Amino acid sequence: MNSAAGEIAHAFVDARRSWRPITSYPGARPADLATAYRIQDEAISIWDRAIGGWKVGKIGPPLSESLGANRLIGPVFEDAIQSERTDGNVFRIFDGGFAAVEAEFMLRLAPKDGALPGDRIEAMDWVDEVRIGIEVAASPYAMINADGPCVTVSDHGNNAGLLIGKRVERDHWADLDEVAVSLDIDGRRVGAATTATMLDGPFGAVRFLLKNLAERQIEPLAGWWISTGAITGVHEIASGSVTVAHFDGIGSISARVEAEPG
Repeated sequence: MNSAAGEIAHAFVDARRSWRPITSYPGARPADLATAYRIQDEAISIWDRAIGGWKVGKIGPPLSESLGANRLIGPVFEDAIQSERTDGNVFRIFDGGFAAVEAEFMLRLAPKDGALPGDRIEAMDWVDEVRIGIEVAASPYAMINADGPCVTVSDHGNNAGLLIGKRVERDHWADLDEVAVSLDIDGRRVGAATTATMLDGPFGAVRFLLKNLAERQIEPLAGWWISTGAITGVHEIASGSVTVAHFDGIGSISARVEAEPG
């Protein structure tokens, strides 16, 4: 174990286990993605939790140029993935930490033999299901987003769970860019967009994820859910608030967040 990376990873895992906030970054902030992913890998090794998927987020310019990547990833644990319930879904967030919600398409991984997909069209063959959903991004460290992508990567990619909703039929996968998506928090519209604004889209996020995992020698597993990126933006949220994401022609999905006292 790299001692510096291990100490930071242990601090974040301990905080997440106890639902305690972290008031300052627990060590030297990673200055590059390689260091940030070493911390993430250490954290994954500490947990006794199965991974159920991965979140993919965007890195915008100019940092995308200086860091050499326009996306980042983080693990989503199996027990933090919920299927939509008729009686409502609740996600825990950190009292005193960071919390946000994002409307996203969720893609289920179906790995293939041979070369990794080279573009988003080839990446479609590595997916066997597409659904609408919500990512709950949360961290015990309140400044995680303000401190930049490397800090985000170092704390589990800033993820606290995924909500999986209605299925998108296979015939419509090539048309995801045409689906109007909007997001409301407590009845107020906070964002609207389509995946046409998201680099090379949801399947491009799968392509990026597979390349990243291969570089880290992590074998992709069938059934992993991929949260493919915020469509309408990253919207901060407070305890007790209710989010509703609308996907035109497909359906809507809703979740509530509640702070967990540490």
